[in-house]
Amino acid sequence: MSWWQAVVLGIVEGVTEYLPVSSTGHLLLAQRAMGISSSEAADAFAICIQAGAILAVLGLYSQRVKHVVEGFLGRNPMGARLGICLGAAFLPAAILGTALEKVIKRYLFGGEEWGLWPIVAAWFVGGFAIVLVEKWRRRRGLAGRSLEDMTWQMGVIIGIAQCVAMWPGTSRSLATILGGIFAGLNLCAAVEFSFLLGVITLTAATAYDALKHGNVMMNEYGWEVLSLGLFTSWLSAVLAVKWMVGYLNRHGLWIFAYYRIAIGILCSSLILMGLL
Repeated sequence: MSWWQAVVLGIVEGVTEYLPVSSTGHLLLAQRAMGISSSEAADAFAICIQAGAILAVLGLYSQRVKHVVEGFLGRNPMGARLGICLGAAFLPAAILGTALEKVIKRYLFGGEEWGLWPIVAAWFVGGFAIVLVEKWRRRRGLAGRSLEDMTWQMGVIIGIAQCVAMWPGTSRSLATILGGIFAGLNLCAAVEFSFLLGVITLTAATAYDALKHGNVMMNEYGWEVLSLGLFTSWLSAVLAVKWMVGYLNRHGLWIFAYYRIAIGILCSSLILMGLL
C-alpha cells in the first residue's frame, strides 16, 4: 500500500464512520477502485484506522466522556446512568458479533460468492428506512427524551438495533440513530448516543483486530503508512462530525436517504457493466 492510498482510505474512514452511510461499504469500494485486493493485512488496516475516528469523538465529546468516567468513580450519578446505558447497548453486538464473525466475513464482505451485492442491497434498504422514519417523525412531532432522561432499557433497544449493522453497508451509525429514535430519544440525543456508543464498539473491534492481525499488517505496510491513515481518519472525522451535528439540527436525515439510494443505483450499474 502506498502513502497516497493510506491517505485516501483514512479520509474515507473518517468521513463515513459516523455518518449514516456505511464506512465499511465505502472502504471496500475505495479498496477496489485503487486495486487493493482483500487480504489479512488490508482488512486489518481498514479496521485499525478506525482509531483515528475514535480519537476524534473522544476529543469533541470529552466533557460527556469525563462525566461517564466520573460516574463509574461514584462522583456523577448522571454520568453513571449514561455509562450503564452505553454498557447495555454494547453487549448485544459484542455477543452476536463474536459468535458470527467468521460467517459475516465469509459471505457478506465482498467475497466471491456474493460480491458487493449485500452492501448495495443494504444501501437501498437503509435509504428507504430513513425516508420512512423521517415521515414517521414528522407525524409524531420532533419531541423525544434527552440523554439525561435515558434508561438502560432504551440502551438495550439501541444495542439490538446495532446488531443489524453487522450486515455490511447498513451503517452502525444509521442503525443506532434509528434505534435511538424508536427507543424514544430526540434526534440530537440519538446522534450523540450513537457517537459515544461508537467509541466503545469501535475500540473493541479495533483492539481485537490489532491483536489478531496487527503483526501481519505492520510487516506488510509499516508504521509510516498506518500513521498516515490514522491521522487523516482523525482529521476528516472531526470535520465530518462537526458538520453532521450542525446539519441534522436544521434538516434531519433526508440527505442521507438520497445519498444511499443514489450510491446504490450507481454501484448496481457499475457491477452490471462489469466495472466493479
